[in-house]
Amino acid sequence: MTNTTTSRTPHAWWVGFVCGMATFVDAAATTGVGIALVLFQSMAPGAPGLTIDQVGLLTGILTAGVAIGSLVGGRLGDRFGRRSVFLVTMTLIVIGSLTPFLGVSFAALLPGIALIGLGVGADLPVALATISEAATDRNRGKILVFSNLLGGFGILLSVLIGINFGALGPVGGQIMFGAFGAVGLVVLLLRLTIPESALWRLARAERREGAQTVRAQRTRIRDFGRAPFRRPFVTLLVYYTLASLAISVAGSFGTFVAVNVAGIPVNEYQGWTILAMPAAIFGAIWFMSVADTRFRMSYFIAGAIAVALANLIPVVFGFTLPALIASVVITTFAGAFCFETIMKVWTQESFPTMLRSTAQGTIYFVARLATAGLNIVTPALLVLNPSAVYVGVSVLAAAGFLVGWIGFRRNVRNQFDVESQPATEATPIAAGAPATAH
Repeated sequence: MTNTTTSRTPHAWWVGFVCGMATFVDAAATTGVGIALVLFQSMAPGAPGLTIDQVGLLTGILTAGVAIGSLVGGRLGDRFGRRSVFLVTMTLIVIGSLTPFLGVSFAALLPGIALIGLGVGADLPVALATISEAATDRNRGKILVFSNLLGGFGILLSVLIGINFGALGPVGGQIMFGAFGAVGLVVLLLRLTIPESALWRLARAERREGAQTVRAQRTRIRDFGRAPFRRPFVTLLVYYTLASLAISVAGSFGTFVAVNVAGIPVNEYQGWTILAMPAAIFGAIWFMSVADTRFRMSYFIAGAIAVALANLIPVVFGFTLPALIASVVITTFAGAFCFETIMKVWTQESFPTMLRSTAQGTIYFVARLATAGLNIVTPALLVLNPSAVYVGVSVLAAAGFLVGWIGFRRNVRNQFDVESQPATEATPIAAGAPATAH
């Protein structure tokens, strides 16, 4: 199927790049805030800086902000359009990035981190919907994978800042915030070149005219509880939430584990984690070649097994620098096939236009809210028993991936192929694979 409308739109790959920068900023903020908070941390009892509990609480606030922003932004994107929402959200991120320059105490950091979380969360579902609606069945998976790859470069930005400025303490943390704030400002300007989604405009017009198409009639939240949307919605909620809980420990607290469990300096650890970047790029490019084919489920299974086992490496070999780096690199590579990217592809294909952003936002909301709760207590748990935490992470990851496999191994609908049909006539298509396999 090819999306066609009467109005001209930018090239799909340009839309994928500009809107995909939401993933860049998300990854830079999530990774960068985690590193910055360690740099703001008090290194001795009674010394200025954040306590371990405050690091956990601020990390949880960031994640909770992303969760709330996802829910609100996703629904607003379906009701009022994608473009206006993602312009406002990037503005929030830029404003939030300025607050550490006013002070690095808990009170000063809290509002800025909350704004960044809200902005990132609200931006992601509308950005992804815009990308998928500008693409076709032949390149949608590839462009979504590409947009997710941009997140790897966001991580790279944070890692490079950690390497080069980690020894500066709080100043290094301020540089971190300033960097992704500056990127957010550039992205905001680029977003001005992206018009409203043509498919969203068409769906809105059909709904106003009383058309009986799927995209015009399936617009209410209660539709998630009905066939054919119930199965993918529940599957994505459970699968992504469990996997996110597992991934968040290494993603948000890798630097914390290195410093507080393994006794490795920030800049030394960040210098080695740079190895994850080529792993992320290689994994994403590989997945791009299969994302729009019938083979993507096979790669999902292989990646899921690798991620679950990689989290056990520090448990088996000890919390040493080589073990931590091996775990990070393998998880990064294998996760390209079974985590964020495939979740985005499945979500975009499983719901019609006026529910697409809401579905994506709700999935992010549930997963990030659960992750926020875990993040608050994770630092204390890691100090108490890091091996037990990593075993738990492996179990959660395996359970989540199993749910994803069960939910998508059989018949699913690609809504891009049926949403223009009458609501009573839309029928399922091929099992667990994209509509057009090449």
